[in-house]
Amino acid sequence: MSKRYEQLKTYMDRVMAIKTAMTLFEWDNETLAPQEAGELTSQVIGVLSGEYFQALTCSELRQRLKECREDEALSEPEAANVRELWEELEKIQCIPQNEYQDFATLTARATRVWARAKEDNDFKAFAPTLKRVIEYQKKFAGYRANNGKRLYDVMLDDFEPGFSMENLDAFFGLLKRELVPFLKQVAEESKKADDSFLKGDYPVKQQEKLARFLAEYVGFDFDRGVMAVSAHPFTTNLHNKDVRITTHYTDCVDSSLFSVIHEAGHGIYEQGIRDELTLTPAGQGASMGMHESQSRFFENIIGRNRAFWVPIYGRVQNMFPKQLGEVSLDTFVAAVNKVTAGLIRTEADELSYSLHVLIRYEIEKMLIEEDLDVEKLPEVWASKYEEYLGVRPETAAEGALQDIHWSQGSFGYFPSYALGSAFGAQLYCHMKKNMDFEGLLEKGKVNVIRQYLKEHIHQFGKLKTSRQLLKDVTGEDFNPHYYLDYLKEKYAKLYGIEVQEEGLSQQ
Repeated sequence: MSKRYEQLKTYMDRVMAIKTAMTLFEWDNETLAPQEAGELTSQVIGVLSGEYFQALTCSELRQRLKECREDEALSEPEAANVRELWEELEKIQCIPQNEYQDFATLTARATRVWARAKEDNDFKAFAPTLKRVIEYQKKFAGYRANNGKRLYDVMLDDFEPGFSMENLDAFFGLLKRELVPFLKQVAEESKKADDSFLKGDYPVKQQEKLARFLAEYVGFDFDRGVMAVSAHPFTTNLHNKDVRITTHYTDCVDSSLFSVIHEAGHGIYEQGIRDELTLTPAGQGASMGMHESQSRFFENIIGRNRAFWVPIYGRVQNMFPKQLGEVSLDTFVAAVNKVTAGLIRTEADELSYSLHVLIRYEIEKMLIEEDLDVEKLPEVWASKYEEYLGVRPETAAEGALQDIHWSQGSFGYFPSYALGSAFGAQLYCHMKKNMDFEGLLEKGKVNVIRQYLKEHIHQFGKLKTSRQLLKDVTGEDFNPHYYLDYLKEKYAKLYGIEVQEEGLSQQ
């Protein structure tokens, strides 16, 4: 370690400690904290955010960063930390501290306001808070927008650098063009699949046992992680030895089942980051798109794969003998892959999922770039669902209030879900050339697949970008046609549908 970096590390460690403390309060605020705790806890988070701001923008840290940026003797992890810390500094130093702190307080409160509004099905109760969140985010993006950069492009960079509206318009345009007609074709055939047994009397205690079993089975390490219940499932981490996931339980057993596998995928990513990187700026996932690629890889490419259930379905039946005892494996697999144009993103089938994301992407552009009136959001939302999926929400809870992200100020996040799905499909196509993927699943060897992902993706944290990781693993840049090929091949096989387009991934 160079002397310059050693001097920087003292300041960097303080920045990361404060950030970790905020993360812990935010986790608690959304899981275990009592209902009345929200207001005072949000004040604590606000004060801590001010401390974080000061620690990051202090003149001493800035000077040490400048010196380290000129130091050619830095190791790869040290250089990555300097880069990430410098980018974070540039991101917030243009924001007045009082506004930065007020926004942190606001979003801590906003998640509670959103949760109550969703429970009460009352969008008007959330609308004023959402307006304030959007106003702050547009103001902050304005501070950061250089050389005429558009506000929403600034926000997109926070989650997936290198994917602007121009890139995403082309990506989503391709998905819309290819998937909407295929979805209609598949949905008609999918009606034959019986999934009625997935909904009913599934005791929460038994669902909790299933959740724990599945999380451990795919590789989430409970010696370095915990699982709790929240209104909206999510994952957060303090470091690679303290990773926290949540789920929720309903009368639809597959809802919790797949949210657990999804969040476990996020958690496995964080637990797989190198020890030398954890608790540093580079000790996180490469991007939200790459993070979502791992969660959706575990949820769908692994979890909805028939081969995954071969060694464990009998055990699941034993947990729910009344509900699943007479349901065959093939019937179960068909049910959890049933294609239905539904209203809820987190419960969407794999084929229609990215259309849910497309709707949010288009609405975010309207809110940020076109100043859409927040009061009109439920109607715009409902109309887009009717246009793309042929369904229309009757309540705000199943419409514009279903996701927590906007209450957190996470504008620009949603496209990461669709990009992640596409990243994952590209990785899967490559992995099948190098291993007997389904054969490993049938033998219960998820650990081999997980270890491959750790070796090629997880361990690197932010040492590499998403595109660098894709190139290093698959030998080529991002190619969304692999995603289309994967979906069409999977659902054509499930429902005996003939697909005319072939070899899209080679185009």
